[in-house]
Amino acid sequence: MSTEFTVLIPARLASTRLPDKPLADIAGLPMVVRVARQAALSGAAGVVVAADDARIVDACSAHGVRALLTRTDHASGSDRLAEACTLLGLADDAIVVNVQGDEPLIEPGLIDAVAQTLALHPGAAMSTAAHAIDSLADFVNPNVVKAVLDAEGNALYFSRAPIPWWRDGFAGTGPTALPTAPAPLRHIGIYGYRAGFVRGFPGLPPAPVEATEALEQLRALWHGHRIAVHVSTHAPGPGIDTPEDLARVRALFGA
Repeated sequence: MSTEFTVLIPARLASTRLPDKPLADIAGLPMVVRVARQAALSGAAGVVVAADDARIVDACSAHGVRALLTRTDHASGSDRLAEACTLLGLADDAIVVNVQGDEPLIEPGLIDAVAQTLALHPGAAMSTAAHAIDSLADFVNPNVVKAVLDAEGNALYFSRAPIPWWRDGFAGTGPTALPTAPAPLRHIGIYGYRAGFVRGFPGLPPAPVEATEALEQLRALWHGHRIAVHVSTHAPGPGIDTPEDLARVRALFGA
């Protein structure tokens, strides 16, 4: 099955841990261009960067990547995506995939899978991805977001806590081994949306549980929207949040 979709890459110049992150050089190309070129290897009908600064737009244009200049006051990447959907004039039922601008090693097949998962779940407003956790350290790490699914592959909940909690196995001592049934899943930060939903998402009141967990996707669940989840067989490539992350990825590119 072939699914028509557009990749949108939100890019914000300000970053506390890595200044001017979208423009960071990786083997001769700005990071955001690397991400866009990787996304272009998917089945997307188009790849568009939604930027908050003309320098990002100029860098993309210099390398043949389409980019839109969006407002500078957006509170989140979702708000920037909503504006981009409007600027592009996308139909309400058009599928868009949000690829983070700091993942130059993202697999094109994962992008395709997230788009197809949404297409195959007409009752879902969003789609995303996850993979099985094989490390106890990851399971208990609050920076690793966990997901629990229902029988149809829709998300029941996302949490920074170790879920599902193995009542009998963890009794008294807490997590000392991974649950086996169901296996715990690590959420992967890639999202598919229908354009009409993402345009309306900023207007949804934030959910209390969203603020507690600091996870924006919980707003959708709080308001009764379904999130379909593609379970990948392996972890995605490393993202870039810090100078150390950037050095590791540059090494992978031989730079």
